[in-house]
Amino acid sequence: MFKATVLLAGILATTISFSTPSVSAQPDFDAFWTKFKTAVVSRDKAAVANMTKFPLDMPFGVGSVRTRAEFLKRYDRIMNMEADVARCFQATKPEKDGKSYGVWCTFKENPETSDNRPIQYSFVKTKTGWKFAGIDNINE
Repeated sequence: MFKATVLLAGILATTISFSTPSVSAQPDFDAFWTKFKTAVVSRDKAAVANMTKFPLDMPFGVGSVRTRAEFLKRYDRIMNMEADVARCFQATKPEKDGKSYGVWCTFKENPETSDNRPIQYSFVKTKTGWKFAGIDNINE
């Protein structure tokens, strides 16, 4: 009986350790960022939408994006409103901002080497993992 219990416990432990995590689980920000940046640079709108928290916060004077469908429809205007997001994400690393992360970008007409980086793309941890949470122009 004891051997059977030990064997069963071993099988259970092995099964748990080799089980794959759920797709929605994001164990750390770096893994999320790699996937998110790749999706943005390759213009994979559906993947970006899947990694976005709704409603998505937008800059002053621009209404929040309430749904995935709205996000997909307005993707180019949302993501490239004031910054060239693909260029920025390739050149810029996220910075920890309290419990969240942010990526600060230049205006489209400025080179990514510019110190003037007022466009913030923010990311928060949710119950299902890290998500893109908003865009802000800190000058407004």
